Amino acid sequence: MLTMGEVHTGLLRGAVPVMSEDARGLVDLVAGEPVLWSERPIGYASSPVVPVGVDCMLNPAGIARRVRGIGTVLHRAAITAGQVVQGSAYAAVVPAGSSTRQPWSYYMSQPGVVEVTGRIRWPDLAVDLARHTRSGLDAGAVAARALDRVQDGVQAAGPPRLRSGRTRLRWVADTSDGDVRVRFELGADDRRVIRLTVPVLEPGRLAALCEDVALHDWLLTTLIETVRKAAIGVLPRDEVLLRLSPAIDCLLHLWMPDSRGDDLTAQVWSVLEARPGFSRQWQTLVHRIRDQLSAGAVAAAAAVSGQ
Repeated sequence: MLTMGEVHTGLLRGAVPVMSEDARGLVDLVAGEPVLWSERPIGYASSPVVPVGVDCMLNPAGIARRVRGIGTVLHRAAITAGQVVQGSAYAAVVPAGSSTRQPWSYYMSQPGVVEVTGRIRWPDLAVDLARHTRSGLDAGAVAARALDRVQDGVQAAGPPRLRSGRTRLRWVADTSDGDVRVRFELGADDRRVIRLTVPVLEPGRLAALCEDVALHDWLLTTLIETVRKAAIGVLPRDEVLLRLSPAIDCLLHLWMPDSRGDDLTAQVWSVLEARPGFSRQWQTLVHRIRDQLSAGAVAAAAAVSGQ
């Protein structure tokens, strides 16, 4: 058995962050189902999970046998602090009890489970699921639709408060009796992969963990790009500070790894903080921005005193 999913993360449209009531309305994807909302430690609104049916081939590279996945993928959307939006999709991938295809009512009675028919080596399937491809079980397409649905619901007009792209985090988890193992990889462009080995596969719990990692990876990626575009040491100080201002307003207060997690989340973050060192890199960038603010303040004070 494996558990896999994908998380897409980006900046919510609009010139200003949305208020809490608006955030809840944007992620209210299922009529009559409650939206999860929390105010502390940071504003967070999440939609109910919604199942979507899938029926696709799951042939790993180099495998000629026909392997098929049939079942449902769960997806949801979330907004953090009124300004970061995520679409997430995930499923448990398990062996089918029969080689015969069942009616859809059977699969819909097991939300978030994709059954695999055909003979396959599960390690090969895990490697294949970790690839960002549009063939096979494409959880990314489901996650993208969830995010797009929220973005399409934003009514506010005006220029974006911060220019940033989306990131895509694909994750695959399997089980082991040993310690928690984590491997995080930066792929081409906006793609990331995280491979997890954990004692127990709990799809919803793992999805929440990977959504937290995806959120902070997006924050770090966006801050790196903002600092790069500010051209510190090249452009005049006033222009540098002008380019850094959106990040100061929108990003710096959002860094809270493991703020809603549990023991498993804490273990995974302890690995990520050691290598590649998310918070270490974040703090380095924050200090660099604050150094620019301090230098700008000193220059402004000197200019005033010299008048």
